[in-house]
Amino acid sequence: ESRRFSQLLTKASEETAVDAGEFFTDLKEKWDKVENKSTVILYGGGAIVAVWLSSIFVGAINSVPLLPKIMELVGLGYTGWFVYRYLLFKSSRKELATDIESLKKKIAETE
Repeated sequence: ESRRFSQLLTKASEETAVDAGEFFTDLKEKWDKVENKSTVILYGGGAIVAVWLSSIFVGAINSVPLLPKIMELVGLGYTGWFVYRYLLFKSSRKELATDIESLKKKIAETE
């Protein structure tokens, strides 16, 4: 059984190495096609900074004694309201679908 397991690990590692090589090849091709590399780097750096700042913010909120539990209650309340308002009845599901479609059209028109 251990021999079979080692063969499975060998096969999995070979497939992973090939997939990683293909991944980096595809990534390099896509990077070569990008015209504004500085803009992509700037946006990527901004996204990393935003994630870092948001993690600091969430950590600060978590350190306040009752605030995380209150935020959980607010989230549960909003989730319950959303389910009741949009997902429970067929007519409200149709309304939600039309709202989403109109939002998609507004976004597509601005491009």
